[in-house]
Amino acid sequence: MEGMELRVPTQKDEADWRRLWTAYLDFYETKVSEEVYRTTWERIHSGGEFEPKCMLAVVKTQPVGLVHYLFHRTCWSQVNNCYLQDLYVDPELRGTGLGRVLIEEVKREANAVGVTNVYWMTHETNTTARKLYDHVARRTGFIEYDLS
Repeated sequence: MEGMELRVPTQKDEADWRRLWTAYLDFYETKVSEEVYRTTWERIHSGGEFEPKCMLAVVKTQPVGLVHYLFHRTCWSQVNNCYLQDLYVDPELRGTGLGRVLIEEVKREANAVGVTNVYWMTHETNTTARKLYDHVARRTGFIEYDLS
């Protein structure tokens, strides 16, 4: 998309990051506490190896999309895995390729540190996102279980 850039959020991006992540959470009909917002924002900026990372998609100086991802150890390999946790693009820009660009950037970031396995989950009812995911990745057939 013309005029689009990807970048790591700076401290001045907190309000836009919060707006985008809140919209993502609203889509999934969930909320997090103010403490979780603060902690996540701090972790994104801590630079720790296993802390969450964030990338913003910015069009004409306005953040319009975000991706959260993190690296973690695995018992199946000597190198880490990359979990793409949250992906969001403002509704008016869906279908423009921004989601694909954000996924490709996570893959680039993972490859830069020697990680080849990037994976994520989505809800089965998220048909719009699944159309993209079916084009950029393969379905593994695994079913998620949760003990919470």
